[in-house]
Amino acid sequence: MGQGKSQFSEEELQDYEDLTYFTKKEVLYAHQKFKALAPEKVGHNKNAKLPLTKILQYPELGVNPFGDRICKVFSSSHDGDCTFEDFLDMMSVFSDAAPKAVKAEHAFRIFDFDGDDMLGASDLRQVVERLVGSNQLLESEMQHLIQKILEEADLDDDGALSFAEFEHIIDKSSDFANVFRIRL
Repeated sequence: MGQGKSQFSEEELQDYEDLTYFTKKEVLYAHQKFKALAPEKVGHNKNAKLPLTKILQYPELGVNPFGDRICKVFSSSHDGDCTFEDFLDMMSVFSDAAPKAVKAEHAFRIFDFDGDDMLGASDLRQVVERLVGSNQLLESEMQHLIQKILEEADLDDDGALSFAEFEHIIDKSSDFANVFRIRL
């Protein structure tokens, strides 16, 4: 990588390669992208933690209606602030190389706003509201849509989607892996 020495030892790079879906070269590239978000803070501090506002300056996160939720799911402190390792983990899961099952698990966590390990009506409402943005639905339309989602996907009729039910939907979606992606 040019004349600059990496902030990471060969052993650290090997660990990152072993623990992610990235090569060592991609890990170094991810670090460049992380550092570019706040060069003054990251500098030579490989353990720097960036606030959510800085992480959301990453173009694909900034325009994603779930950008803040994505950061919070991957943040080791759950406030959305991210270390490089949090950022690397996030980018790894959103990479083309990550398996569909891993992507599904994280998508479920992103959509589970209340953290109860189920996607209930309130979670589904928040998902829909974020997806439609300023094109708000009438309350009757929202209720109808949530009801239809649950009719289609709630296989055990308990009024919420478990991870297994969510995964069943994902398995039927041929485009999921292509949509659940962020390029470095």
